[in-house]
Amino acid sequence: MDTLVLYAIVAVLFAISLAKDRKKTKAALLKGLKAFEGILPQFVTVLILISVTLAALNAETIARFLGAGTGWVGVAVAGLLGSVTLIPGFVAFPLAGELLRNGAGVMQIATFVSTLMMVGVITLPMEISYFGKRAAILRNAFAAIFAVFAASFVTWAISL
Repeated sequence: MDTLVLYAIVAVLFAISLAKDRKKTKAALLKGLKAFEGILPQFVTVLILISVTLAALNAETIARFLGAGTGWVGVAVAGLLGSVTLIPGFVAFPLAGELLRNGAGVMQIATFVSTLMMVGVITLPMEISYFGKRAAILRNAFAAIFAVFAASFVTWAISL
């Protein structure tokens, strides 16, 4: 239902924009389509990887490594996976939802998503070249610590 409301709002705003300035609306639409065209190959690749991963890992396997019963070990595994994975945000959140539906724990997934967004082991060499070794390592260390605090807060907030 919420999706239909959002589509209706977009349709109304699009019609208003079209009525106000047809040329600018067409240019904006073409620019959006070009951006979508640029993202599409990455998006499809990541969706395929997620589908294959979820097909290969059944709910029991996910629960064994990232389930609520894994405690702090599962949080550490999730943090490590998030730190070394390079997935765009628009794919990370649907993936997190699927993992939750397949048996992963809330704190584990909150840690995974937080480290995925904030910690960059793969991008660390590039970060070091821009900010220096000390700043890059400190930023990543503090981001990892904050990710655990954020996951703890999310778990606490959900339990209310």
